[in-house]
Amino acid sequence: MTLENTMTIEDPRDQETYAFDITLFRRILVGSLRILLRFFMKINLIGVENLPAEGPVILASNHQTNYDVFPMQMEIQRPLFFMAKSELYKNLIVAAGLRQVGAFPVHRGQKDQWAIHHAEKVIAHGQVLAMFPEGTRSKGQGLRAGKTGVARLALKMDCPILPVAVSGTEKMFRDFPRRSPITIVIGEPIIPQPNESTLGLTDRMMFTIADLLPPELRGVYAKRPVGFE
Repeated sequence: MTLENTMTIEDPRDQETYAFDITLFRRILVGSLRILLRFFMKINLIGVENLPAEGPVILASNHQTNYDVFPMQMEIQRPLFFMAKSELYKNLIVAAGLRQVGAFPVHRGQKDQWAIHHAEKVIAHGQVLAMFPEGTRSKGQGLRAGKTGVARLALKMDCPILPVAVSGTEKMFRDFPRRSPITIVIGEPIIPQPNESTLGLTDRMMFTIADLLPPELRGVYAKRPVGFE
């Protein structure tokens, strides 16, 4: 084995600086979006008392459209750190802005070990890691089967999962100048149990999210199996 083969290949994303706290740029951007987007949406936030005031938590939400993160970050009074598809980082200006608001790139369609490690860093910094366990947008067609990534992180990091349901974003901008009604429901934190499997925790999380959604958006989680609690 040569020396070249024993050396660890450095990921080019390690050359960039990522925010793990609230930046001035983020304060300005989120504040501006709160003003601008009020003309397009009317948000109803339910269950805000379930959001931990501090400490690490993985926010797990259904994913209908590319707009989902905007009403969540406008109304949830803690900064959200989230994965963004790596294609967005090809534009240097967009990439710099995304890093300043706490977003970090992920290569979709593969197990991106770098993104997983960065997600662990977000949790270790005591922040809110926002994830979409479906892995893709449902486009208003109801919940798709959840992937196990959120559960794996929660079990490894011993971190609670905050289930969140967002509805109405699939109709955003369609009725302008009337504002689109958006509902965000925050459920009680889900605490991983000792020896709980990733599949078991994933199902528990997804059925909880389904319960927070209108019946027509529950998708494959519309009906619980007999004996499932």
